[in-house]
Formats: sequence, structure tokens, C-alpha cells
Amino acid sequence: MADLSRLKKVDLREAWKHEAIDFTNWLAQEENLTLLGDEIGFDIELTQTEAAVGSFNVDILAEEANTGKKIIIENQLEMTDHDHLGKIITYASGYDARVIVWVVRDAREEHRNAVDWLNEHTDEDMEFYLVRIEVWQIESSPLAPKFEILSRPNDWAKAVKESTTRTALTDTKLKQLEFWTQFKEYAKENNTPLRFQKAYPQHWTNISIGHSNLHVALTINSRDKQFGVEVYIPDNKELFATLFEHKAQIESEAGSELEWMELPEKKASRIKLSLAGDFEDESNWEQYFEWLLRQAEKFKEVFPKYWG
Repeated sequence: MADLSRLKKVDLREAWKHEAIDFTNWLAQEENLTLLGDEIGFDIELTQTEAAVGSFNVDILAEEANTGKKIIIENQLEMTDHDHLGKIITYASGYDARVIVWVVRDAREEHRNAVDWLNEHTDEDMEFYLVRIEVWQIESSPLAPKFEILSRPNDWAKAVKESTTRTALTDTKLKQLEFWTQFKEYAKENNTPLRFQKAYPQHWTNISIGHSNLHVALTINSRDKQFGVEVYIPDNKELFATLFEHKAQIESEAGSELEWMELPEKKASRIKLSLAGDFEDESNWEQYFEWLLRQAEKFKEVFPKYWG
């Protein structure tokens, strides 16, 4: 039988002596924001560290890659306290942030309840995340950070709440929300490298694949009974032309013939793959999840090679 070692938990201060100087600067690095984003479920792009809000400074100001929503990240390498709870609300107000991430050593029950309350009593555009940071080691191995979500928004509950206070969501919109929520869970269970935007009651969801002028969109067409995976280029015909020059190679690597839609009368262009399927038939949803995820991962693998 092979020799097995044990994981041991390391005090955070062994990794980062100073919260602002050491931890904030470490977290602000792209690979570490990616690590946090992997746990939360979306791409985080740094805007600024120690961004001023009146006489205060928010640790990290960032954006969600797919939507441009402002994100504030407040760090606390200690147990949660009332002071930092007040700060995250002040910072959210100061920058009109829609996503608030509070990274802590651990959380008191009353503060976890407070974050849950904020998620339940704000509108669906607001998202509060309480995240624990830990450091682990095997014998004398390098230290390894680990994020764990303690509190997060319940997208489904928020959308239903919104439907009772504003324009009511149709049955179709609620079903779309349920589809994308379950799809995100399916993708997470299958260890995808992709990160998705928050689930919304709409017929599409977007995925960043590393280019500011395009993204991958997954779509539901209930009327024509089709699902789609497409590269969507909002306003860059030259980029579409560059990709079209490599049409044969792209289709060969993608393993499918694609629909190339320059749409000269519009600003946007699209490169699309479709699958026949009935969105209303929930018994086949997992089959559609598998296809959407596989094709989206393939698009992310193939297209970056050819956009120059």
C-alpha cells in the first residue's frame, strides 16, 4: 500500500503577514483572481487596488468579464466583524457595484445571516458573496490557498421575488432561468474550465473566451426547437473576416460545419452551430447540457488560435 500523507491547515499569517500589502496584492494578480472566480463562477478582471471611496479605500475594484458589472472585493484575514460589514455596503454604494465579495478567515453566524439577508432583500442585480480563504500544506510542500463560498445569491429565489414586485416573469422566462441554473450546476460538476455569467431568465447566456471583441453565446430557440452555440462579435467585421479566412481549419478542428453569418446590414456577426431539441421536454435537458458544454469548450479551444 502506498504511503499517504496528511493535509494540514496553515495559519493565514504564515502566507501573508500583512493584509493590505501582502494579501491584497497577491489576490489582485490575474491567476489568483481567476482562482477566486473559479469558485464564485465568473471571470473577474482587475480595475484597481485600494480604490478610494471618500476617506476609505476598497481593497480591490474589478469587473465581471461578461457583463462589465462592477465588483468590489473586501479582504479580512480575521473573523468577520461589524466594521467590515459596514464597509462592504459603503463601498458598494460608492461605486454602484453590483457584485460584492467579502473574503475572510472565517465568519460569525450573525454575519453569515446578514449576507444571506442582503441577498434575499436586494433586487436580482445585486450579488453578495461571503468567501472563506484557507491555506493548506502536505508535509513541506508549497502552501496552497483554497476558497470556499459560505454565502451566495439564490438566483432562482431572487428572480421569483422580482416577478412579484415588478413585471411578472412568464412561465417561459422562469423555465429559462431554471435551465441555465441547472446547466451551471452540471458544468461545475463536470469540472469545466469555462466560467459562466449569473443565470438570468432569458434565452441566452454568455461565456468569455479571452477576447474583448467577441464571446461565446449559448442560446435556446423555443419556437424553432433548437439550441445553439455561437461566437458572437458585437461590432467588428474585420475580426469576422480574419476568422473566416481560416474557415476550413476552424471547422476541421471544431469537428462540425458552422453557419457563418456576417450580417452586413448589422453591426454584429455570428458563427453558429445548432442542435435540434425541444426545450420544453425537461427529460432531455441533461442531454442538451452535455452538448452545449462540449461545444462551448471546443469553441474556446479552437477560435483563439485564429483571431490573430
